[in-house]
Amino acid sequence: MSISGMTGFARAEGAHAGFRWIWELKSVNGRGLDLKLRLPAGFDGMEQPAREAAAKRFKRGSLQASLSVARDATSAGAARVDTVYLEKLLQAGRPFIDKGMAAPPSWDGLLGLRGVLIADETEMDEEARAALDAVLLAGFANALASLDEARRGEGRMLAATLGGLADQLDSLIVAARASAAAAPGALLDRIRQRLASLSPETQFDPQRLAQEAALAASRADVQEELDRLAAHAAELRALISKPEPAGRRLDFLGQELTREANTLCSKSSELALTRIGLDLKTAIDQIKEQAANVE
Repeated sequence: MSISGMTGFARAEGAHAGFRWIWELKSVNGRGLDLKLRLPAGFDGMEQPAREAAAKRFKRGSLQASLSVARDATSAGAARVDTVYLEKLLQAGRPFIDKGMAAPPSWDGLLGLRGVLIADETEMDEEARAALDAVLLAGFANALASLDEARRGEGRMLAATLGGLADQLDSLIVAARASAAAAPGALLDRIRQRLASLSPETQFDPQRLAQEAALAASRADVQEELDRLAAHAAELRALISKPEPAGRRLDFLGQELTREANTLCSKSSELALTRIGLDLKTAIDQIKEQAANVE
């Protein structure tokens, strides 16, 4: 198994006791878990159990979940017009019609307004309503499972991309070690060349020259930074191979990688090593960009 992403879509639908229901879930990136629920009137009691079910399944992501519930046409009761509500609407609109600011409403337009046409339903008893709620919550659980699978599919692609970037880090670290190993000798050669360009009368102490070269090489030593970069690359591989949410740890790991790469570039005394450091920073930026999509 591997990490999960935070993007996905899922849908679940079904029927129960003359009702048809549909759950639709969408998920995008988020720093924490944020669930926005859209429930039909009269189903507010489902919000808390739905939130608890989502929290058990996911740790990060911005989720939108909507539920629609409607009676089957074959089981719907007779329809009636809410005349009291309709009268209020007509009274509210009369001044605008009299001033020519609006046209008189049509009958089909009035019937299309929410709340004007009401289906006479037989009231559900507590047992029947509890059974319907249980079916709806089971449907929500199925939708969450489908969303989880979609997010894991994205996670597999992210793991492959991050694995490739870890390989790139390893290659650059190897190249940086080789460049850093040659740096002291190159530094000593530069010092000698500069001294040779001075006047022939200039005298220098070979022992002092060696000391200065050793001091400069010590200041430019990047082995600790390379060791830490290698350790971070190994941790990156470990994180993306596990199913546990790793997004926050990957965020922190990206910051640590950036810190070490910046230090390497600042300590570098060789153009070749500096270029490798810049390539490391480019790869690390790509890692941070991909990590932002991980749960």
